[in-house]
Amino acid sequence: MPTETIRFPGTHGAQIAARLDTPVDAPRAYALFAHCFTCSKDSKAAAYVAQALADQGVATLRFDFSSLEFSVNLEDLLAAAAWLRAQRAAPQILAGHSLGGAAVLAVAARIPEVRAVATLGAPFDPSHVTHLVSVAKETDANLQVSIAGRQFQVAKSFFDDLAGQNAAATIAALRKPLLVFHSPRDTIVDIENASKIFLAAKHPKNFVSLDRADHLLTQKDDARYAATVLAAWASRYLEPEAQVHAAVPGVRVAEAGEGRFAQLVTAGKHRFRADEPASVGGDDSGPGPYDLLLAGLGACTSMTVRMYAEQKKWPLERVTVDLKHDKVHASDCADCETREGKIDKIERVLTLEGNLDEAQRARLLEIANKCPVHRTLHAEVWIPTRLA
Repeated sequence: MPTETIRFPGTHGAQIAARLDTPVDAPRAYALFAHCFTCSKDSKAAAYVAQALADQGVATLRFDFSSLEFSVNLEDLLAAAAWLRAQRAAPQILAGHSLGGAAVLAVAARIPEVRAVATLGAPFDPSHVTHLVSVAKETDANLQVSIAGRQFQVAKSFFDDLAGQNAAATIAALRKPLLVFHSPRDTIVDIENASKIFLAAKHPKNFVSLDRADHLLTQKDDARYAATVLAAWASRYLEPEAQVHAAVPGVRVAEAGEGRFAQLVTAGKHRFRADEPASVGGDDSGPGPYDLLLAGLGACTSMTVRMYAEQKKWPLERVTVDLKHDKVHASDCADCETREGKIDKIERVLTLEGNLDEAQRARLLEIANKCPVHRTLHAEVWIPTRLA
């Protein structure tokens, strides 16, 4: 995904470092992501959420908070929303990780354009952070604290700031669709926090368990799963006019911007990824090129068989097509014109469910070979290629 490095002014004049991750085509909407208390805009959770949203056509602004003060975090979020509103478009999605989740809950009502809010491992009450802090020493103006073995310096007003938040009232007044992610194995923020957030919120609201994930979502699969679910869930709440992607004639394939081979495929209003498996240097973030070829043939086969059975009013209940591609020696194919070297072999197995007699099954097998994609693969294909 294309990434733009930007800076924008915070509420108190500090310049805030940020990344704006965008889809290959024009964004259908914008999102804001707030990182966890001890994280940054470059955390795995932030990066994977931005990537998944980009795959759905949503651009994401992720930034570094200018202070550890919770109230300043809220002002930073408002400043980020204001920058987006002025420079691109106001954010429709807010997402926050850990204390960043508490921050987006606290500020969502103050950004009127926001249509969906999501939290990942968020504490119900921001003051929960104080239970994780052991004070190492006190200076004149600040407290040096240790959090999970890492040293931080915070203002003495830090704890008073957290204690001044009224989470229950804020969440109850949210009045926006909410998605709560949490892991039952989270040892930093207990899952009881998710229960309190969920109970305090009004509908529509959803909860997704992150099962094996740790609090920081350090495992790629956990972060990617949460990000993908978030992106799919949020897409239904975007403005109606933003639901349709910009029309692209035919199919467009563009590099996704991560890994060696990841591609973003746009087919009409549909978007999905293609990639290579890790065994050949890819990230396995989507089906490979031959997987997509087989999927096209399989889908066409099933649709063609279904259409014919309906025309004949035959009791076909379900069609399943299993396909496998391989390279084989031409000499192994008795019916092939090519006699030397290797050829492509696509093995296709149809499973036809329903009260069909043998004659009907035999006829549907014949029809499978008449699907348009099958014919294309057997016909002479002309692929003129040019530079744009």
